[in-house]
Amino acid sequence: MTQQPILVTGGTGKVGTRVVSRLRRGNVTVRVGSRSGVPRFDWTDRDTWDAALHGARTVFIVPHDGELLTRPFVQRARDLGVERVVLLSGRGVDVPDYGGDGNAAGKTHIDGEDAVRSCGLAWTILRPGWFAQNFSEGFFRDAVLAGEVRLPAGDGAASFVDAEDIAAVAVAALTEDGHEGRTYELSGPRALTIAEALALISEATGRSVRYVPVTVEKFIARLEDEGWSKIDAEAYADAIAPIRRGMDEHLSDGVQRALGRPPRDFSRFVEDAAAAGAWHG
Repeated sequence: MTQQPILVTGGTGKVGTRVVSRLRRGNVTVRVGSRSGVPRFDWTDRDTWDAALHGARTVFIVPHDGELLTRPFVQRARDLGVERVVLLSGRGVDVPDYGGDGNAAGKTHIDGEDAVRSCGLAWTILRPGWFAQNFSEGFFRDAVLAGEVRLPAGDGAASFVDAEDIAAVAVAALTEDGHEGRTYELSGPRALTIAEALALISEATGRSVRYVPVTVEKFIARLEDEGWSKIDAEAYADAIAPIRRGMDEHLSDGVQRALGRPPRDFSRFVEDAAAAGAWHG
């Protein structure tokens, strides 16, 4: 095992857990940055930062959406001897009007990317599109289980990227030379509409799952009826908007550039998720 740990913030999230698992399989010492980690790490409690960073030379940063904390965190990491950072950002950071003026996550990513590029450390930035795992672990899973996914996505398509690929690129950037100063745009190998994605899930699981396009206004109203705040409901609608507007269907070459292989297809994700029981319930 290597002696100096790699700190993985967001170590219990969709990407972070996969990064941690891959590093451990490679006999790399990992420090899981989370509220339940030892030492404890909490983005909103700066008193926890030093202990989490102590002794680390490399850090994977999953930013805290909605707040501009990446910059002071990177500055503190540099002060404590960190030499390399890999930032999980997002698609559309450099695209005007991609996320809307009020998109808090977008502001976090814009400021975070600038902070990383200007910090004086070796850096790599990952910009994934929509996660395939949103159908099995995230936003859409409950709706999939209910048999009906209602979204204001129109007939737009997205090149869903498998979180396994994101993690694989992250681990390469954390542990190998040759990724410094690079920004990897990450997507799957093809674009699918929501209806096409659900058809693949239906075929693999035997579940009947259909897509129902709805207006933005009806989508927001339904979320508010379910107890969402208006601000959060509007933010969710804004996140879906690029799919509807055709801004998420393009394919990116980041997985190929970083790993020397094509990205995993959505159908492969569906097969693996179904085999793992992701849609039992």
